[in-house]
Amino acid sequence: MRPKARRTTLADIAQAAGVSVATVSKVVNGRGDVAPHTRTRVQELLHQHHYLAPVFRHTKATDMPTIEVQFKGGLKSYVAETLEGIIDSAAESGASVVISKASLAPHWARDLVSAGRRAVIAITSVYTAAHLDELSRSGLPLVVLDPLHVPDSRVHSIGATNFTGGLAATRHLLSLGHHRIAYLGGPAAAVCNQARTHGYRAAMEADGMRVPDGYVRSGDFTYETGLLGATALLSLQEPPTAVFAGNDEIAAGVIETARTRGLRIPEDLSVVGFDDTSPARMTTPPLTTVRQPLREMGGTALRTALRLANGEKVESHHIELATELVVRASTAPPGEGASAPG
Repeated sequence: MRPKARRTTLADIAQAAGVSVATVSKVVNGRGDVAPHTRTRVQELLHQHHYLAPVFRHTKATDMPTIEVQFKGGLKSYVAETLEGIIDSAAESGASVVISKASLAPHWARDLVSAGRRAVIAITSVYTAAHLDELSRSGLPLVVLDPLHVPDSRVHSIGATNFTGGLAATRHLLSLGHHRIAYLGGPAAAVCNQARTHGYRAAMEADGMRVPDGYVRSGDFTYETGLLGATALLSLQEPPTAVFAGNDEIAAGVIETARTRGLRIPEDLSVVGFDDTSPARMTTPPLTTVRQPLREMGGTALRTALRLANGEKVESHHIELATELVVRASTAPPGEGASAPG
């Protein structure tokens, strides 16, 4: 009777591949924090040594990768609609999602790995170099939706054509005959806000329109910014006849300030928003806005995170989806009292 052949161990595979036992274990368990070429080499050796069964056991259809989704602040319409896209895409992909408020406590990335997370999606959250270093050490890929700052090369991001959207919004107001058009946006340093501002300025300059002092203001992407910003704009000696707001919440604040001053929308003041979230359809009148494909952005982020978690190469570090102007009842030609700036 021939002696039974010795069973190949993880240590045997590790020695043949020239890597640690921990690295082989990560491949066997489907972890994403292994370089693609190393993963391929280890998988080849596992196959050669007939060590495939554990791999299949850990990657069978009932094992769903888990993605951590983090956001800051309240569950506003922008976040909610983006989350819908993430959740729908996860259901289609067979993945599971855990949603949490962003917590950057010590060793937070390591704790996520221990909890079985395979990647992180952040909705407009800001991560420092130290946070990114910890993510890299933990092997967790990061995908940021609508990043507030220019992403680090280690970060993949999903956004929209903010410059084109700003251009389209301003051109719409110009086509109606407005000359005194103001821009009231979010944080001045936010890359999405900068792109929308540049689109606004490009449209104004292309049409030969001057942007008076005080016509470009920044704040937060909040209703309160709309209230305060509109108060300042409408108190100018030569107030605007139209306001392009950096998002729908700001636009709603502008409409409310105009109402309290006895101004009619759009007869006395035209307003355009950005995002096309549910408040855009509930304002009075319904808001003309630039549609940002939030659900599609969420779905793209989820699929990108899954590819990265599986060790696949993603062709682009930043993906932009197209925006679209949606014309409703909050914009019209300027009233009789409006005139071109001198």
